[in-house]
Amino acid sequence: MSVSYPNQYRNYCVFDIKERKSLAEIKTSLENPKSEEEVLENLYTLNMMLDEGNNEVKDLYPLLSKYNNTTSPNIQTYLAGIYRKTKIPDAFGPLCAMLIRNSINPPKDCNFDPNEEIGGAILDYLA
Repeated sequence: MSVSYPNQYRNYCVFDIKERKSLAEIKTSLENPKSEEEVLENLYTLNMMLDEGNNEVKDLYPLLSKYNNTTSPNIQTYLAGIYRKTKIPDAFGPLCAMLIRNSINPPKDCNFDPNEEIGGAILDYLA
């Protein structure tokens, strides 16, 4: 697993995933991750699964919700993307809380604005 974080030339992560994990493996990995990179790789894979029509990702909300209070703009962005695609009702409040926290204490040393994805997810809920 390898993650290239956003930089001054690119406002998104790039992943080098050799082998995609199953939903069960992702669940186990998210329960006790060893690093932020591991969390990001799992969230990225869940996003791809949603794009491919895997509706079982919704069932992971209780596990994903443990990351709702993260200050990592990368994790916030991927979570917001997942919540935007699944529209799990319980995720609406945490998205609003993320946006408020980031407005009060904007992420530092960040080459992008996670509030764009968070705000977009909130707007999708309201649409």
